[in-house]
Order: sequence, then structure tokens, then C-alpha cells
Amino acid sequence: MSPRRRRYRQGSQSLGYLILIAVLGLVWYQGKIPGLPKPEAVLPKFKSVATLVPNIKGVSTFVPDVKWIGTFIPQAQTPLAISTGSSAGIGQRTKSSGCVSTNALPDPACTPGAIFPNVTKEQVCTSGYSSQVRDVSESLKENVYAEYGITSHQPGQYEVDHQISLELGGSNDIANLWPEPAEPRPGFHEKDKVENYLHEQVCSGAMSLQDAQNLIAHNWLDVYNNMPK
Repeated sequence: MSPRRRRYRQGSQSLGYLILIAVLGLVWYQGKIPGLPKPEAVLPKFKSVATLVPNIKGVSTFVPDVKWIGTFIPQAQTPLAISTGSSAGIGQRTKSSGCVSTNALPDPACTPGAIFPNVTKEQVCTSGYSSQVRDVSESLKENVYAEYGITSHQPGQYEVDHQISLELGGSNDIANLWPEPAEPRPGFHEKDKVENYLHEQVCSGAMSLQDAQNLIAHNWLDVYNNMPK
């Protein structure tokens, strides 16, 4: 007999045994085999799956909860681009050299704006808040000038400005700093007026802090052209 035919015959015999065992089991379960205990005497009665799985709480040790699984499946991070009603990270800085300001606005790739994420309206509306959090060193200012390719300047020609002002919750991160010119106008003097105006709007309750941050980060000139003079 060839090996292939022998293996086929053995497989057929095994299948036959399995079918015979299954038939006998079914007959026994129906209580039709005399001399053998009936199935209800051997198998416990149960009303739910929990009775077949003792200490079902312990199953959680093999099936970790969703929060635990989340540590291995990173959540999609929200984009840092400006979005109305949210300022949890105003922008994503993608450049640190070759920055170019246009029409009194910073390069958005270099200076997208940045905030202190946990700052509140109550904090920014407290007198003296800005001076307490201001922290821009001379070396940091030099880095800002270098990123925008400014190698020399006259006093009063530029101001290393916070794109989102401190009084609106802006931070001292370099992503929030740029060398803003005084001329041509509107320049940094006019932007100071915008900062004060938005600060008043926030503290009076006319505008949310998040909306003010988004407005000044997106285009402070729009605010300047539309605010009361």
C-alpha cells in the first residue's frame, strides 16, 4: 500500500471515530443509554455563562480594559493649526531659519504663535500678570533676529514682539516671537492697540480668551482695521 493511501485510510478511520463519539455523546445527553448516569447528574444547571466561568471578574486579567489597550494604540493627535473655538496649541512651528515677514505679519511657519496652555481669563485680567510671566532673554531675542535674517538694526526700528501678547495668554516660546517693525505703519505701535483692545474685550466678557488668541494669531491687521478707533 502506498504511503499516500495509508495516510488517507488512517484519516478516514479517525474521522469515523470522531463521528461515532459524537453520536454516542448525543444519545447519552438525551438520556437514552441505560446504565449510565443522566447528563443532569453530571453537568451542573446554569442560568448564565458566568456560572461556567468562575470568578468572571478575573477574566479582565486576560482581557485588559480599553484604557490599558490605549497605551499601545496611540491616539491621533489634534492638529496644531488655528481652529475657531480652540487654542490648545495655536500653531505648529515648521521653520527656524529663512523666516520672512510680509505685510506687518510674521512668517506663519516660524511664528505660528504659542500660549501658556493652562492660563485663564482670571489670570490675564489680573493687574500685573504680564510683567510676572515676561521672560525673554537677550540671547533669545538675538535668535529671533537671526531666524528672520536681521543682522543689524537701529534702536526703535524693531521690537521683538509676542505674536499672541502676554496679556492674552501668549507664552515666551520662540514660536511666539518675531522682530516686528515700527514702519511702515501699521507696525508694532498699532499692534499694541490691538492687544489692549482684545484684552478689554476678554476682561469685559464680550469675547472669550480663546477667540481673542485665535484672532491675534491669525491676522492682527484684520482686527486693527475693524476695531473702533
